[in-house]
Amino acid sequence: MKKNKTVFQGVATALITPFNDDGIDYEKFGRLIDWQIEKGVNALVICGTTGESSTLSDDEHRDAVAFAVKKVNKRIPVIAGAGSNDTKYALDLAKCACEDGADALLCVTPYYNKCTQGGLIKMFTEIADVSTVPVILYNVPSRTGLNIEPSTYLALSEHPNIAGIKEASGNISKAIETMALVGDKLDLYSGNDDQVLPILSLGGKGVISVLSNVVPEKTVEMCNRYFKGDIKGCAELQYSMLPLIHALFSEVNPIPVKAAMHAMGFCDENIRAPLTVIEEKHKAVLLEEMKKNGVVLK
Repeated sequence: MKKNKTVFQGVATALITPFNDDGIDYEKFGRLIDWQIEKGVNALVICGTTGESSTLSDDEHRDAVAFAVKKVNKRIPVIAGAGSNDTKYALDLAKCACEDGADALLCVTPYYNKCTQGGLIKMFTEIADVSTVPVILYNVPSRTGLNIEPSTYLALSEHPNIAGIKEASGNISKAIETMALVGDKLDLYSGNDDQVLPILSLGGKGVISVLSNVVPEKTVEMCNRYFKGDIKGCAELQYSMLPLIHALFSEVNPIPVKAAMHAMGFCDENIRAPLTVIEEKHKAVLLEEMKKNGVVLK
């Protein structure tokens, strides 16, 4: 029997963080939040990978979450990034996000130091113990060098505050194995925009999306078609947006999506080093795919 309240169903945009020369551009950040909600997304992830959390200062990270919570004002759930390779710091971020009113936490596996599966269980359990909101586990081994194994998900599914999985390993076989073990104890979300349909077919609840920064309505429609039983229609949208998805990952995320949002007038070109602005050959393809998808450029 499912023990946790579902944080969201459908699309959570892994939101970019707009910068100016002084730091976070809160005017543009607020405008972007309002636009995403207006376009129908079901939740927002603040200070995730796409939000450049790895290069935010501690103050910027905490302030960005607090600002987003206030700006959203309970219109949709706000999911705060609260992962780290340092358990103590992750606990501090989790406590702060809860105090500031976030609706859920997104916690990535610890990167670089590559702990054991037992270490993962210990770390995520400690985070869940201090959290007053549901925790979504984030598995992205291509970035962290560490994979959450299905048996580890099963152990963590027993914790009352651990509610879901953002699965960005790309390994559908492992996702099937995981869901066979945990059933409805954990909600499954795609962490890859090119695998929304396969994850939904496993009983997934939706996607935590980069794509929806650029085409929120189409990304929401893709999920809604599936939930309404229109599997063919969902597949058609998944297929039709594949060239745009590929263009958004022509360089490491969030380089292309930052370029896309700049072209739409939502942010400056500022991106935190060591990331650099998109190469012109990739930018040209990205802008062409955006036009094909009806995106209006500034």
